[in-house]
Amino acid sequence: MSYPVHRPRRLRKTELLRSLVRETRLSPSSFIYPLFVCPGSNVRTEVGSMPGVFQQSADKIVEDCREVEGLGIPGVILFGLPESKDPRGASSLQEDGIVQRAIEAIRRAKLNLLVITDVCLCEYTDHGHCGVIENGEVANDATLEILAEQSLSHARAGADIVAPSDMMDGRVAAIRNKLDENEFQDLPILSYAAKYCSGFYGPFREAADSAPQFGDRRSYQMDPANVREALKEAALDLEEGADMIMVKPALPYLDVITRVRQQFSVPVAAYNVSGEYAMVKAAAQKGWLDEKRVTLEILTGIQRAGADIILTYHAKAAAGWLRA
Repeated sequence: MSYPVHRPRRLRKTELLRSLVRETRLSPSSFIYPLFVCPGSNVRTEVGSMPGVFQQSADKIVEDCREVEGLGIPGVILFGLPESKDPRGASSLQEDGIVQRAIEAIRRAKLNLLVITDVCLCEYTDHGHCGVIENGEVANDATLEILAEQSLSHARAGADIVAPSDMMDGRVAAIRNKLDENEFQDLPILSYAAKYCSGFYGPFREAADSAPQFGDRRSYQMDPANVREALKEAALDLEEGADMIMVKPALPYLDVITRVRQQFSVPVAAYNVSGEYAMVKAAAQKGWLDEKRVTLEILTGIQRAGADIILTYHAKAAAGWLRA
């Protein structure tokens, strides 16, 4: 009887052996936790399609951030639900805007936490699109100055990183120029470089109250069938001054994360989006899968594909499991 010389199972025999030779090591230090800021005080309203995720007033955001810090998660990203909306998203630029107040509250709490801000108009416009509307279309160039001013207002409030997610052409250059002109040349930009037009965003649109009131976002978000275009978008954003680049969503685009990681020597982020989160939570509630096991497997897969940074609603739970 012939026996195999090579026995890969030797290194799988015990957990200590498996841990010793593990190629991808998931850690809370790679996570960013998304937070939804709403008006008022002492407000914490659960999002129906995202169990465990809340719309929260700034005081509650600070409480959540203390927990995030304690779990070893390095940062949060803020999305705003403003008190009022208009065609141009004017409330996003206000010194006392919803995100600006949350940044200042986190800063007053003196937390050792990176504060990243989403830069876009969809949460602030009454039509729900990521740019201003002219002649029934999303106007690219007319949107850029607003995005740049929004970024500057976040910087002045104390943001550590701004993250434009709108997918307008040239927005990274517009933001970089505006920040540099106002002595924020050291503030990094995390660009949503490859943001696909995805069906996985549905629960987020409930959480952020940002669903478009007409049409869809196919004219500015990317076609799910394209990979080369994602590499072009990433290259353009880096040329314009982005410091980090993101692929969104994560799970249907693991191949894109890998291609971006292979081609560019900058930090790569991936957004494990609301629909991906909601599917796991719903199946776990039905008893159809093991939430802990599946969540950690998903996050490991995203990191294995090449993501250095993972934005995920699972961040707090996963951090707790990894530290246990």
